[in-house]
Amino acid sequence: MTIAAFGPENHMPKIRPITAVDRVMDGFLDEFAALDPIAATEFGLSGHEERLPDLSPDGLAEISALRRRTLAALDRARPEDAIDRVTVAAAREHLQVAELLRDAGTEESRLNTIESPLQAVRQVFDSMPTATVRDWAAIATRLARVPDAIGGYVASLRTAAADGRISPRRQVQAGIAQSRASTGPDGFFARLAAGAEPQDGVLPDSVRRDLERGARAAAAAYEELTRFLTDELFPKAPDEDAVGRDMYALFSRSFLGSQVDLAEAYEWGQEELARITGRKRDLARQIMPGATVGEAMEHLTADPARRLSGVDTLRAWMQEKSDAAVAALADRHFDIPAAIRTLECRIAPTTTGGIYYTGPSEDLTRPGRMWWAVPAGVTEFSTWRELSTVYHEGVPGHHLQIGQTVHRREELNRWRRLASWVAGHGEGWALYAERLMADLGFLDDPGDHLGMLDSHSFRAVRVVIDIGFHCGFAAPTEAGGGAWTPDKAWRLLTAHSAKNAARLRQELDRYLGWPGQASAYKLGERSWLRLRDEVRAREGAAFDLKAFHHEALGVGSVGLDVLRSALSGEFDHDGAGYGRGEPYGGGTR
Repeated sequence: MTIAAFGPENHMPKIRPITAVDRVMDGFLDEFAALDPIAATEFGLSGHEERLPDLSPDGLAEISALRRRTLAALDRARPEDAIDRVTVAAAREHLQVAELLRDAGTEESRLNTIESPLQAVRQVFDSMPTATVRDWAAIATRLARVPDAIGGYVASLRTAAADGRISPRRQVQAGIAQSRASTGPDGFFARLAAGAEPQDGVLPDSVRRDLERGARAAAAAYEELTRFLTDELFPKAPDEDAVGRDMYALFSRSFLGSQVDLAEAYEWGQEELARITGRKRDLARQIMPGATVGEAMEHLTADPARRLSGVDTLRAWMQEKSDAAVAALADRHFDIPAAIRTLECRIAPTTTGGIYYTGPSEDLTRPGRMWWAVPAGVTEFSTWRELSTVYHEGVPGHHLQIGQTVHRREELNRWRRLASWVAGHGEGWALYAERLMADLGFLDDPGDHLGMLDSHSFRAVRVVIDIGFHCGFAAPTEAGGGAWTPDKAWRLLTAHSAKNAARLRQELDRYLGWPGQASAYKLGERSWLRLRDEVRAREGAAFDLKAFHHEALGVGSVGLDVLRSALSGEFDHDGAGYGRGEPYGGGTR
């Protein structure tokens, strides 16, 4: 079995054999998918649709054993080329950090407001296909297995609690509310079963009965989880939200694939926030002479030309802007394969208020999708606030980055294409993509540009809150100075974001319960910008932005240190550099 790569001189195809490193990581992916069917669904891997993971301490220990076996296998495997050396570096970083986090006791105790088994078990149903009777039968089977998954999760939380490892009260309280929302006749599972409408025929009564039974079982499992969290975990949960500097450094490394100077990053975050705030003020006066930022935003929101009414209109607008971005950027600023020029925009089945992206399946039959989880009762939307977000989640943001990586089956192994994801790389690229669209003229309208800056202000303020709060640095004077408190974090957050209070409360809970993730966006963007500047300085007049994008995205989602090493040529045999001399992973420009 072989995969294609490209030669350095004429970019003609040559044969790249499947290597020992490829076999190790593809084997890891297969075993991991079997142990974590939720991840398999997220990766677009078929064959696991009816199952859920064992979330008990024993199940988590099996995944840990797989990571350790894989690290040992990588030590024995001989890298054949630069692609292999990147794979080994990226995989070692991913697996070693995961084991360090496990050693620190974070696995069994995992509970927060946004990314823990409580959410994952429910959210996996959002990504399951629903077009056929067979799809709904798979959903019914998976629903019936929710009680076992949640039972295992409760066992892990109970084991961690016995060792004194419990998430803060704020996170447990939010988990109680989220768990309760999935129960009862109006809960998520009941609504999922009631909405079963396959496109290939009438749903058989037997499948409908299985769906209804499965939905009741899943809802009952979440009722039991709600009772456990309320009666057993919450009374023992600590009040303290901060994890401390040492633990934060480990979390930050897991999201960046790099160890940063946290004190320097904290100071930079404050400087970046001040820079963006000044630019917002300039734009506000451009929109309305003498206006404050708030007044300019009110003016934009009241403008009928910038308003969308109804979720159907919102979805159509998202699709229109996405399609236009693909048409404008393809072949000019990016190499966009035909297979991923389709991006579906959808209204999400949930009402959390977020906008997010899900990647295509391995065979590309499920396209990349941008989802908007519209809050209940919200029917009016302002385009000026969200245009840059469309570019962030779609093209040239996550869809171009993730979809293009999935498409590279001739060049990258399956783990690199489907499962290697580092937040600092991915979210940093998406913020870089927003800024790039502004540089290319797509956000020249002052209102649209102000919307982007407000988004970046929001990302910058959470660098300050996330690092400062958890590491115990002194709060900025604007927040009240001295030791951080949740009230000081709230004061700073609301001063630098126009999002509504309910959304900002959710965001603050997220930062306090998921250390290191929120700051990875802007720190990742900073790394992408610095990397582009380094390549431009190295290549001088020969620098080509489209070629940079092609080669940088060709690496796939890896840690930021690995990305920099790949682009600087550290993984080449001759050290000649990654770029003009030997196009990494091949392909034409």
